[in-house]
Amino acid sequence: MNGDDILVRHDGPIATVVFNRPKTRNAISYAMWVEIARVTEGLVKDESVRGIVYRGAGTVAFASGADISEFQEQRKDAESSQRYGEATAAAYAAIRECPKPTVAMIYGFCMGGAMGIAMGCDLRFAAEGSKYGIPAAKLSIVYPPEAIGQLVDLVGPAYAKDILFSARTVGDREALAIGLIQRLVPEAELERTTYDYLQLVSENAPLSVRGSKQSIQFYLAGYTEARRTRLRELSREAAASEDYKEGTRAFLEKRPPKFQGR
Repeated sequence: MNGDDILVRHDGPIATVVFNRPKTRNAISYAMWVEIARVTEGLVKDESVRGIVYRGAGTVAFASGADISEFQEQRKDAESSQRYGEATAAAYAAIRECPKPTVAMIYGFCMGGAMGIAMGCDLRFAAEGSKYGIPAAKLSIVYPPEAIGQLVDLVGPAYAKDILFSARTVGDREALAIGLIQRLVPEAELERTTYDYLQLVSENAPLSVRGSKQSIQFYLAGYTEARRTRLRELSREAAASEDYKEGTRAFLEKRPPKFQGR
């Protein structure tokens, strides 16, 4: 992997992960899959980061998907295909399980494996003219079950079947209508819309945001006693935090709170 294929930028409490291969519509190589998992795990540990944006370089594509030019080498047989699948699964899982708010900022094409990344994010904000698709059926590939589950959670089983069976391209208006994306704005407004939103989120209490995200994830996965116990722990942690005291003081003093995440 070229050392610049994945870039990480910081702007205050917001980090941006950039897929930086514009000449290939930001196609994701095997090495990039590995790096996506690594940098995401690093941002989770970085206490200064309160929100993460994933995007492609330029405005032509979020990413055109996995780099198919590598498949004859990286996915040439069952063994190498399994290794490749483990790398993509690790990248998806790192994003999906990230406790911090994540937004996919989508210009242009978002196809194949890039859909897995975008769906792993909490929200998808997109520019007008963006296009979506999972062409696995054109390559005799079975899409990862966790990613299929995310597609079903977003658009429902019937639309998920439609998208997977047909391998067709979904336009921006349809993507918004079926719930695949949450914001659709003119191209010139996408960056401002995305970063303004995450700035708003970053000003809220991190423990509260994290608890809300965890609660929704556990609801979708199905409550177990262990998960209920974890949610009770998060609630107690928030109630005993300095941020809870700060939030109460700020409300009574009629001023914006300054949360520290502890």
